[in-house]
Amino acid sequence: MRMNNGMNFTRRDAMHLAAAGAGGLMLGSPLSASAVPAGKAKSVIQIWMWGGPSHLDTFDPKPDAGPDYCGPYKSPIETNVSGIRICERLPLLAKQADKYSIIRSMTHGINAHETASYVTQTGRPVGGDVFPCTGAVVSRFKGVDAGYTGLIPPYIVLTKPQGRFSESGFMGLRYKPFATGGKPSAPVFAVEGVIQQGITQARQNDRRTLLNSLNTYGRMLKQNPQLAEMGLCKEQAYELILGDAGKVFDITTENPKLRERYGKSDFGASCLIARKLVEAGVPYVTINYTGWDTHKKHFDLMNNKLTEMDRGFSTLLDDLQQHGLLDSTIVWWGGEFGRSPKVQWEAPWSGGRSHYGKCFSHVIAGGGFQGGQVIGASDETGSEVAERPVYPWDLIGSMYEQLGIDPAAQLPHPQGLDVRVCATEEDGITIGGRLREIMS
Repeated sequence: MRMNNGMNFTRRDAMHLAAAGAGGLMLGSPLSASAVPAGKAKSVIQIWMWGGPSHLDTFDPKPDAGPDYCGPYKSPIETNVSGIRICERLPLLAKQADKYSIIRSMTHGINAHETASYVTQTGRPVGGDVFPCTGAVVSRFKGVDAGYTGLIPPYIVLTKPQGRFSESGFMGLRYKPFATGGKPSAPVFAVEGVIQQGITQARQNDRRTLLNSLNTYGRMLKQNPQLAEMGLCKEQAYELILGDAGKVFDITTENPKLRERYGKSDFGASCLIARKLVEAGVPYVTINYTGWDTHKKHFDLMNNKLTEMDRGFSTLLDDLQQHGLLDSTIVWWGGEFGRSPKVQWEAPWSGGRSHYGKCFSHVIAGGGFQGGQVIGASDETGSEVAERPVYPWDLIGSMYEQLGIDPAAQLPHPQGLDVRVCATEEDGITIGGRLREIMS
């Protein structure tokens, strides 16, 4: 499988992406409306737990397994759904359990970050072509090629790509996400391509006026249709930079009490911005939430990380519902794998957990998925799937259906190969089945 280190977008790239997301869609022909069936969901917010969160220390606690498995988290708490308990470090999410469902039987058996990330994000086995991740596929069918008219690019990553594989795969740069860069919790969130450090808005406006006043530039636009299209791109990009569209990244206009509920962390601010983005019609937003690769002193790190996650994630669910967006927005929480159920107390790990792809948990909410349910189960130590195995392609295929994306629809392949949206058994995979239990 080909890997790369991702791609940093320049200010010019951001302008071109903004223009491609606008009504012109100059780089390709749109899909026919009949090719995409109607779906319940319009957008996805993916909370990517970069590094792999422990299932035992989040949504599948195992206190009866003893301290070698549960560590100090031996008192899971009841949620607002009878019979569902989660880690005691997640009291706010416990109050929101009716909004989400927990998949406790995720599995793929891979313990390497790169390959596990690829399989979990694309829903494809490793080998052959590099397939596009879920965000790129949604960008094609709900954004770039489907009449998306927003100035904000249809696939946003807060704040940086993983860099473990090309998100757009063989579909190419047209479907690559726009990574914001910057620090979301800063007084000014310096989004790359929208906010440029050291250049005021007044100076940007002066530059725009000067460019438009040049007679040579004006004549060139009138005489050359291709340059005229570029001129339209420029005006749309300036609208993103200087107009109202770019304000979607500004959280200073939000209610201070709401901002406090999300938390002052970058993750909390990212969750708030993600809500604003889907409210503006952006089809896919990924929050790359780092810090979960906890090989050493796992519990020392978790004491802070779980509290931070609890605030941001729980407030996002409630905020989406308050804005009437939860029914149309899928919220997908999870990482590339879980972490080893048995704690590594010995040096040099000092209470660490290693990579674990045999059994782990994901959470799904909104967008037509029912809340308050548990799918599958792990064994008494969280080491094996005990019932209802769910593979990444099962979950991703279920999301595509909720979005109205036909699993049998064709993906654009550079060599013209007949490649479909979802993998099948013919691709050499075991199918666990769509999540019909919670799909409405």
